[in-house]
Amino acid sequence: MPDLPFNYAPRDYQTGVWDALLPKPRGQGLKRAVCVWHRRAGKDKTAWNFMVFSAVYLRPGAYYYFSPTYAQGKKFLWDGMDYEGFPFLQHIPDSLIISKNETEMQLQVHNIAGGKSIIQIIGTDTLNSIRGTNPIGCVFTEFSYQNPRAWDIAEPILLENKGWAIFAFTPNGDNHALKLWNGVQHQPDWYTSLLTITDTKRPDTTPVISETELDGLRQRGVDEEFIQAEYYCSFVGGIRGSYFSDQLKLAERDNRITKVPWESALPVYTAWDLGVGDATAIWFYQVLGREIRFIDYFEASGEGLPYYKKILSEYPYIYGEFLAPHDIEVKEFGTGKTRREAAEAMGIRPIRVVPKLAKEDQIDAARRLFSRCWFDSAKCEQGLRSLRNYRKEWDETRQCFKRVPYHDWTSDAADAFQIFAVGHRERSDAPRNLSTETAFDVWGYEQPLEYERTFEVFPR
Repeated sequence: MPDLPFNYAPRDYQTGVWDALLPKPRGQGLKRAVCVWHRRAGKDKTAWNFMVFSAVYLRPGAYYYFSPTYAQGKKFLWDGMDYEGFPFLQHIPDSLIISKNETEMQLQVHNIAGGKSIIQIIGTDTLNSIRGTNPIGCVFTEFSYQNPRAWDIAEPILLENKGWAIFAFTPNGDNHALKLWNGVQHQPDWYTSLLTITDTKRPDTTPVISETELDGLRQRGVDEEFIQAEYYCSFVGGIRGSYFSDQLKLAERDNRITKVPWESALPVYTAWDLGVGDATAIWFYQVLGREIRFIDYFEASGEGLPYYKKILSEYPYIYGEFLAPHDIEVKEFGTGKTRREAAEAMGIRPIRVVPKLAKEDQIDAARRLFSRCWFDSAKCEQGLRSLRNYRKEWDETRQCFKRVPYHDWTSDAADAFQIFAVGHRERSDAPRNLSTETAFDVWGYEQPLEYERTFEVFPR
């Protein structure tokens, strides 16, 4: 059996996580570690080699290396190299590999006990792939950019089978990664480490990243907030490139993210983003005067329309319009009917198809309506988390943000919210029938006092 780690010797500042997670008496026998390390400190090299060591020399079983997306995992880990050009997969000697599945990014390796282990790279943009599995070791790389629901799924599994987990990331503002860091750094059964460029040196004592290199980034116009987060591990500041960061801060300041009760006398509107490979996201809201009250949020993936009809019927709500994106008019190959026709046949109606606009216009519509929005902090937590992390795509080559959103786990909730905004704006722009004796309708515009509308759960 070859010696491990292979083609890797931990630097002094990297040994702490090994000492913490190795079983007693060699290590402390801890099961959780959070490594908030600056860019190029060797987070993935350290975590990857620990996973390989565990799969071969410790318990046989399944080990999952979670990346924010499948594509990112393939690019930076499966096909990727470290900053010196050494491939990550070459940390596993060929003699240990039983089989290699390129599509699944999965390796079967020999275990010293005579069995075998599986090492697999998984994107948290495909959460269904981990349900019903039984990993005994997990790494969450770039956790500050990941779908935090992956940990919600993995944690009870690891608690039951006494497995371990490593979270490795650089900060990205006040999001779920900061919440994790704040919640565990003083817990004795968690190893925590925060390393900036002042804490990391190579074996020859030279800094991994020098101040001179950072000065070069500044001279090229790289944002100082980005430098502070990436190289000094600062959580201060917003999520970089976030579209709705400012709007959410104002909502929190104005106490508009709070407990928002459901008003049974008002209809509940829904705004949808329809997923096939991605999740289907649904925002539930009511409108009273100029207030837009988001009372609930739901998302799921891998399900058809009958499933969502069932979900809708389980709520006690009286529904108004169902706002849907333009792709609901796409015909299904099997039936020749559009998804809109299928939904209406099930009783999900009235459906109003929101016109397709340029992405910039959709985001602008959402920003403009944000000051009127209230959110139930508990029931909308998942949707709010997505809005908070919805961001522009970063161009590594040019070191700047692109003008397009980054497509990941946040996109479904954000797209559904934009469907709401465009649909609400379109409805609000409709001609109004004003009267000297008026009241506000549910959309916040004046209507005759005798204005009345009856809604059914599933209008016939």
